[in-house]
Amino acid sequence: MQVSEMSRRALLPIFLYSPSNFGVEKMDDDNNKSWGRSGSIVIGAPSEPYSSGKKIEMFSPMFYAASAVGGAASCGITHTAVTPLDIIKCNMQIDPVKYKSFSSGYKVVLQEQGLRGFFKGWAPTLIGYSAQGAFKYGFYEYFKKYYSDIVGPENAAKYKTLIYLAGSFSSEAIADVALCPMEAVKVRVQTQPGFAKGLSDGLPKLLRTEGVSGLYKGLVPLWGRQIPYTMMKFASFENIVELLYKHAIPTPKEECSKPFQLSVSFAGGYLAGILCAVISHPADNLVSFLNNAKGATVNDAVKNMGLWGLCTRGLPLRIVMVGTLTGLQWGIYDSFKVFVGLPTTGGVAPPAIVPNVVPNN
Repeated sequence: MQVSEMSRRALLPIFLYSPSNFGVEKMDDDNNKSWGRSGSIVIGAPSEPYSSGKKIEMFSPMFYAASAVGGAASCGITHTAVTPLDIIKCNMQIDPVKYKSFSSGYKVVLQEQGLRGFFKGWAPTLIGYSAQGAFKYGFYEYFKKYYSDIVGPENAAKYKTLIYLAGSFSSEAIADVALCPMEAVKVRVQTQPGFAKGLSDGLPKLLRTEGVSGLYKGLVPLWGRQIPYTMMKFASFENIVELLYKHAIPTPKEECSKPFQLSVSFAGGYLAGILCAVISHPADNLVSFLNNAKGATVNDAVKNMGLWGLCTRGLPLRIVMVGTLTGLQWGIYDSFKVFVGLPTTGGVAPPAIVPNVVPNN
């Protein structure tokens, strides 16, 4: 194998993917291929081609592009689908006197705005979260591999949760820059009566009244909400799926059918979503408050809502919404990966490779 060809293949951190869909090769000193668990591990293309008959090489530009497309679909579709829940949640956070509970909030929206009121802000939601999902999942796969290469296979396997946390932190920091403008428009459209009908008039009005800075006014609180959420989302999902395959499912992952693997992805995602909702909820309240009140600060939000209110106002509804949302996102993302011939995310990590040590005579 020529050096140029080898450069196009990536070292595979052994804990990142189940070997169910692809082969693991070992390169001997003469660069001859043999199958095994030691030596220099390289990963070839998955064995399942998608409809065009081509294969996607792991960690290639096409792999990251496919991850971005799957991420855009998973986040854009799911967030848009729960727009009615999001509208009630945001209004409960902003005006708890008027929107006392989910049922009363539903009645208020229905009486004042009709059925159309439950879908206000769907366009900025679709565009914003599609962009966020593309950057989030695409860069997560990239940074997970990047940080694993930095620390080496042995440390990457040993400290895999830290790899998940670092990769998700980095990817979400980038993704939120893409999301923030659409999030600002969405919150105003959903919580400020008369502000705008949707994206087409809401975005120009926001730019006229507050300028570009108004689009990124909530970036820091958004980071405060989304980064812990995503770190919990990815790290807990990866570990939950590993525990499910290790302790709750008697059949090895590679022997499970694809529909069953996708059901595990949904279950792991739902459980991870519950944890995400709890840890990120105070920042979610802050984002809604700051985007709704012009000139408001974090101190204003704390004084208005109190620490207990920041942590609990709208939380039960958000647990249901985020749990379902996260489960569906992982289900859609892994479904797309299966469609293009890639393995589903997560699985039982193999034992760490212990290098052979030749004793000194």
